[in-house]
Amino acid sequence: MDRYAVIGNPIAHSKSPQIHAAFARQTGQALRYEALLAPVDGFAPAVADFRAHGGRGMNVTVPFKLEAFALAERHTPRAQAAGAVNTLAFGADGILGDNTDGAGLVRDLTTNLDFALAGRRILLLGAGGATRGVLLPLLDSRPASLTIANRTVAKAQALAALFTPHAGRAQVDACGFDALAGRRFDLVINATAASLAGELPPLPPGLYAEGALAYDMMYGRGHTPFMRAALADGAARVADGLGMLVEQAAESFALWRGVRPDTAAPLAELRRQIDAG
Repeated sequence: MDRYAVIGNPIAHSKSPQIHAAFARQTGQALRYEALLAPVDGFAPAVADFRAHGGRGMNVTVPFKLEAFALAERHTPRAQAAGAVNTLAFGADGILGDNTDGAGLVRDLTTNLDFALAGRRILLLGAGGATRGVLLPLLDSRPASLTIANRTVAKAQALAALFTPHAGRAQVDACGFDALAGRRFDLVINATAASLAGELPPLPPGLYAEGALAYDMMYGRGHTPFMRAALADGAARVADGLGMLVEQAAESFALWRGVRPDTAAPLAELRRQIDAG
């Protein structure tokens, strides 16, 4: 039976084994998917051992996405743009590195949430790996503009400069949080880790245009602090990142197995479990 795994440290909290088991049942694929805890200083040996024992592919999570990029012998364009890898595929031609985060986000937005991205004004909060991983797929969706806001403005400006050549007709700019005052957006995406600590990015009021969506990449039971603040500030809709998690997993599954699973049932089951506590 073909073997797959998610590798990280820590890893016990991962939903990936449950998601991929559901995909396998749904598509009739014979495979085994497990969670693999690797030592912080032992990523490459752990991958090599898994591959030597019949591993066909791996999902990669914190803190190994940069090491996975370095380990891969070939990269998809979206992985190259992200500078990080969350999916490895092992074949006779070596190790392929992919990054499915951005595709998962775009599919959650456009398919699950029915939110068209073309012509929209998008604000991305944060300039770390989560932001970099989704920039190319967002720009490929032809927004009118994309703004990166971050505490450290220089970091946001560096990302904006890096991705401007991929922007097409979209305007890409960067600023600090305070410089957002007076501007309005159709989509605001929180790619910071603030919600994990129950905190908020220091945003000025009035960011949300009519019909705007506020999207937090974090997820959990109920609304995150960012989602609650967005509703109070005039966002018409809010969503968390659970759909992104399931959709990026489906993207990995399709890369490995050549068939795209339906995500509605696994996403609904995960939501039910989280809401039930």
